[in-house]
Amino acid sequence: MTSDIVFKYFPALTPQQKQQYEQLPELYNYWNSQINVISRKDIDLLFERHILHSLGIAKVISFLTGERVLDVGTGGGFPGIPLAIMFPETEFYLVDSIGKKIKVVNEIAKAIGLENLRAEHIRAEQAIGKFDFVVSRAVTQLKDFYPWVKGKFNKESKNTLPNGILYLKGGDLQQEIAESRLHVQQFHLKDYFSEEFFDTKQVVYIKG
Repeated sequence: MTSDIVFKYFPALTPQQKQQYEQLPELYNYWNSQINVISRKDIDLLFERHILHSLGIAKVISFLTGERVLDVGTGGGFPGIPLAIMFPETEFYLVDSIGKKIKVVNEIAKAIGLENLRAEHIRAEQAIGKFDFVVSRAVTQLKDFYPWVKGKFNKESKNTLPNGILYLKGGDLQQEIAESRLHVQQFHLKDYFSEEFFDTKQVVYIKG
């Protein structure tokens, strides 16, 4: 699977952005062989299951110049790295409690020249500062996730959605949403991407 799957859905990318996306498979293959950050069966499907999946958030919202986005539990850099390439004027701060994963993120960001991203080996609760949005990919249940980031949002919203959480999740979420007692808005990725992988995937939005 090639980068064309990304370019099909995001045709307005600059040559630099295209080059940065195209560099990712080789870099992830290299780092994955040393520090396992992506399951072996998924590495060949990197563009669909990791890069394009991360960019589902970019179908729901376009981050603005100067906005600050916190990626909680980023793992190998998802969704933060694909989003940082897509929105070069937005500041991304990626955190994870596993240090070797943050090492991979920093090395890949450096290799492709991402200057709007920084990554740190800390827990979400330790992240200092205020953010416009928090992004994450299926780190834990919503009821457990929300308390980690509650209170970390800038009061003033400038975007099409008020400041809040954009959470990539899959499957039937009715029970999880009910247990969280949060007011959520669901964006189904099958409305944006035609691949079967996205049939049950969604972006869950929660106002901050």
